[in-house]
Amino acid sequence: MDGNKVNHSQQNLIIGGFAIGLIVPIISWLLLIIGHDYSFSLSDIARMHGETPIIWFTYLFPIITSLGIYYNQESLKKISSKFKKELSEREQRINKIADFAKEIGQGNYESQFETSGNTDLLGNSLLLMRDNLLENSKKEADQSWIAEGKDIVSNILRMHNKMDELSYDVLVNLIRYIKVIQGALYIYDDEKKVLVNMSTYAYNRKKYVNQEFKIGHGLIGQCAYEMDIIYRTEISDDYVTITSGILGDKKPKSILIVPLISDENLQGVIEFASLEESFSDLTIQFLRELGEILSRTIFNLKVNQRTEQLLQESQKMTEELRENEEQLRQNAEEMRATQEELEKSNEKLEAQIQKVENAQKRLYSLLENASEIISIYDINLKMSYVSPSVTKILGFTPEEMMRGKDMDRLTRRGEALMAEMFTYLKENPEKSYTIQYTYMKKNGEKIFIEATGRNLLDDPAINGIIINSQDITERKRAEKEERLKSKMQALSENSVDLIVRLSTAGQFFYANPIMEDYVGLKPKDVINKTLKQVTIVDVLQNYFRETTIEIKEDPKKLSKELKIPAIQGVHEEERIMSIDAIPEFNENELETILFVGHDVTEAKRIEHEIQEKNKKIEDSINYAERIQGSILPDNNIIREYLPKSFIFYVPRDVVSGDFPWFFKKGENIYIAAVDCTGHGVPGALLSFIGYFILNNVVDKDVDLTAAEVCDQLHYGVRTTLKQDREGANARDGMDIALCKINFNKKELQFAGAHRPLYMLRGDELIQYKGDRKAIGGIPHKNKQEKDFTNHVINYQKNDKFFFFSDGLPDQLGGPEKKKYSAQRIREAIIENKDITMEGFHKYFEQDFQQWKHDIKQIDDVLLIGIEF
Repeated sequence: MDGNKVNHSQQNLIIGGFAIGLIVPIISWLLLIIGHDYSFSLSDIARMHGETPIIWFTYLFPIITSLGIYYNQESLKKISSKFKKELSEREQRINKIADFAKEIGQGNYESQFETSGNTDLLGNSLLLMRDNLLENSKKEADQSWIAEGKDIVSNILRMHNKMDELSYDVLVNLIRYIKVIQGALYIYDDEKKVLVNMSTYAYNRKKYVNQEFKIGHGLIGQCAYEMDIIYRTEISDDYVTITSGILGDKKPKSILIVPLISDENLQGVIEFASLEESFSDLTIQFLRELGEILSRTIFNLKVNQRTEQLLQESQKMTEELRENEEQLRQNAEEMRATQEELEKSNEKLEAQIQKVENAQKRLYSLLENASEIISIYDINLKMSYVSPSVTKILGFTPEEMMRGKDMDRLTRRGEALMAEMFTYLKENPEKSYTIQYTYMKKNGEKIFIEATGRNLLDDPAINGIIINSQDITERKRAEKEERLKSKMQALSENSVDLIVRLSTAGQFFYANPIMEDYVGLKPKDVINKTLKQVTIVDVLQNYFRETTIEIKEDPKKLSKELKIPAIQGVHEEERIMSIDAIPEFNENELETILFVGHDVTEAKRIEHEIQEKNKKIEDSINYAERIQGSILPDNNIIREYLPKSFIFYVPRDVVSGDFPWFFKKGENIYIAAVDCTGHGVPGALLSFIGYFILNNVVDKDVDLTAAEVCDQLHYGVRTTLKQDREGANARDGMDIALCKINFNKKELQFAGAHRPLYMLRGDELIQYKGDRKAIGGIPHKNKQEKDFTNHVINYQKNDKFFFFSDGLPDQLGGPEKKKYSAQRIREAIIENKDITMEGFHKYFEQDFQQWKHDIKQIDDVLLIGIEF
């Protein structure tokens, strides 16, 4: 139904009502005419109105009926309009949610959507579902990207059986797939023990660079040594010429070097460079997983190439054997002639060989079970022999040691010491040299090795540098324990604490010299004696005996305080001692009990004094709380004048720097939330100053505006604290939100120092900001101060006002440990606009506690609410 139809219908109803209202005066006329014999002449009608004046009131019925119908229709129109608006808003919200759900269903997870708050369960659930789907989609995309890359490389690996072609094809496709600009691939040569460059790629041009890297040399060698990825984003200017095979016109911004490892054996290294600042985590994960696939393929190609090489050598040897077969036949006859002579010689040789073999077996058995390792190095410092005892001592076989484990398992310091020893022995062949270093055994255990080297390069039987090494770990441990024992003995002997060691049978094994200060006996008088054989104070005697029994039953550390009575000639006053009884074990068996006693007499005396002082301070603060509480306004008195009001007041300490202020003078009511500098006792002292100055100001002159009251308070605080004098250094002051209320004028005046006033009128929240200026403080010499701003508000019925100190918005809390914030207060007021002021009081009280939870309150909290 459109507006014209509505107006027309309304007019018909009003006219109809007016017509129905005419019935009353018509009936009145008829009754009067019939009952009093009036006629319808003008004179009788006039006489009827004069004799019966009440008939005039019947003429109001048509008007009253029409007006009643009019106001009823207007009210129905307002209700209908409100319902239509709410239905429209809900329909729009539902459409937004439906569109967002449709976007999610179509896979558009980047679609933006805003909920209407914590109460929007459907919207929040859709956002959560969108985020989860987006995360899963990203994970699936990442896995798909890695799988696709692996498929590309796997196809390339199946296409090639030559190392150079395979290397280049794999490198080019990987560079294109991960979108970098340069790359190089190195294959590990097992015979030469070096990494050899097989292929490089830079700026879409294939380059063959003859590069080799030893293990541990450069970044390539370091990656091979550590068998782990090296990732750098800070590249030195000379990197290309020193450690990289990548050549290019531009300096790379990030490099990634990946080892190719198969069954813990190095097969190669692949290197990438990028002009981007960094490689993504997904790219690094992809290359890490791909490395194993490449390493297995490279290993298989190496095996195939080696097999092919052996086959060619075998064919060549077969050909040579055919050529030599004829020559062998010719020589066969000559060999038969000499065979008889050889057989005789062989018999003699076999006897000699048997003796040598027996000697070698004895020597091998001795070397295998020796407590030291004998190793020989050639002039190039490469191991040429190591005794079988290395397996028992280090866990590695002689073959593994000769393949590089002698140096691989050393620390950098160990490598430096070995190099120093070899250099010294070369320069001084007639002398020996001994070093000590740490070595990691095959099982991962670190041990200490002592090695003594001698230069026997000129000895034809040895022809090398011989090194005798032995495990000295136990010796090192014993030396360390001995040093620690000596240090502990020295500390114990010079300690001011009583230290006693008793056996489980109560025998004194040790006592330090301080024992004489407590019992009057020297250590030599008690050591090796039992508790029964020694006369000491009963307190210690009983404690030692009872504690020994208790620890034997339940071996754990015990602590206790004892009062040692005064002993004439030893100490003249009673002492308080804190003693720890510590069980000591040998191979999981309780062996001795160590008693360590510390004199805490002075500490106890100081503690007692502090407790006494704290009690006096606490009593003073409690008395100050009673004084402050007595001057604070009574809520019952405030509610006599402002029945719909509340004060949410939570001091941080016993006394508070924040305080509510209330004053009634004539037809004016003053109420304020005052926040003094600091909290606790300093804040409370400043609150007294503010309280009495405010009382004096408004008591003397009721015509002052709210802003003028703040001005008077400002100058009063400054004068009281002598901040207006030369050389003043007291910068203390206060913030305030002050309201002056006049019920007759229905007027509220507001002035604020750093504090705002919130007014809730209907659905609208209006903020009146306070001045960016505090009450009190040292005046600025070169800047003239402005007076406080006075806000005049003509309040209406049901208007709600809120003002507060900074303690509530500054409180830390919530899941992210953030401030409560003024915005949260405003949102809470708007969201709960229909509740009563008592409801607001309960809401803020509960919300503040939940927000703060277990975090310490950082400031005093004051919030005042008023409703008219």
